[in-house]
Amino acid sequence: MRWTLLFSILVFSNISAYQLHVADQPNDDGTRLKIKWEPLPPSELAAIDPEMYNLERSFEGTDSFVVVSQISRKDTTFTFIDGGLTAGRQYYYRLDYIDSLIAWQSPLAGPATPEENWYNIARTNVLIGIIVVGLIVAVFIYRGRRGKSLYLRPIAGLTAVDEAIGRATEMGKPILYSSGRGGMQRPATMASMNILGSVSEKVASYGTPLIFPNNDPVVTAVAQEVVKEGYTKAGHPDSYKPENIYFVTDSQFGYAAAVDGIMMRERPATNLFFGTFEAESLILAETGNSIGAIQIAGTDSSIQMAFFMVACDYVLIGEELFAASGYLSQDLQVIGSLKGSDLSKIIIIAILLLGVILALFAQGWFVELFVTV
Repeated sequence: MRWTLLFSILVFSNISAYQLHVADQPNDDGTRLKIKWEPLPPSELAAIDPEMYNLERSFEGTDSFVVVSQISRKDTTFTFIDGGLTAGRQYYYRLDYIDSLIAWQSPLAGPATPEENWYNIARTNVLIGIIVVGLIVAVFIYRGRRGKSLYLRPIAGLTAVDEAIGRATEMGKPILYSSGRGGMQRPATMASMNILGSVSEKVASYGTPLIFPNNDPVVTAVAQEVVKEGYTKAGHPDSYKPENIYFVTDSQFGYAAAVDGIMMRERPATNLFFGTFEAESLILAETGNSIGAIQIAGTDSSIQMAFFMVACDYVLIGEELFAASGYLSQDLQVIGSLKGSDLSKIIIIAILLLGVILALFAQGWFVELFVTV
């Protein structure tokens, strides 16, 4: 019996005909390898048919093997992805089974080296989409530069901006502008700065004071330059007052309290809220409503938009905030990019609808319904 056991260990530890395959995982960052194995058990272990096997990895291919996963004989995928590897380094793999009587290892598979791929073939559809959308936007921008007429539907909130500025001018009261609490990295804040440029140009022409308390020092610096450029475009650079655009505090409710105090003291005729707003939105809007100011708001937050709707005269909904700069400035290049984006959305919606229809036709019950009829 002792010699039989020893013979079994020697046989199962010897070179096996079983094959393990290792290859680079395509379309990745060079940190994964794909290991494939043949159906289990191997012929040497057919009599005992073990339930679990160890998948082991090594750098040298001789010793220092570590277990990376346990493979079940019931696993019909025959594939394992080993991640967290180092690009350019060689790895060896083997399957291992050891119990008190038998020790078996498959022949070494490798060396295999994970390689970083610069292009993910699986994302070709995304590349095609980017190219198509880019071409559409470029065509509309080109048409805008050539002076072609590009129609934008009227937006009530933006049409009312001129009326609100005119009302403040007639009453001899200032206009209060706020971009909320977002930093310059926020798309809504960027859109707010574009709107501010058009608003500052108009108030400079009318000679109406513009007050802009800020919650972020970086936004303050950007806003000062934007307003200064607007006054310069209007031909009134000397009327620009940098002290009217200032940093207050980065505290959320400290900022809300400061802006409310400005409203109660200065009594602005118009409040413009464009940007990123949070819980302070209703506090600001309610205070502005209490002093009788015309209020126009726009934000990318659907939650805060609801509060603006109940307390403001006009609210920009959804992407109207991002279209506002082109609408107010009538810059044909900006309008061209908006038209291109809108057409791209229509194409995407059409493709989605087509996909739904094709999916319905692929359903057996759908085909049977029309065949029966």
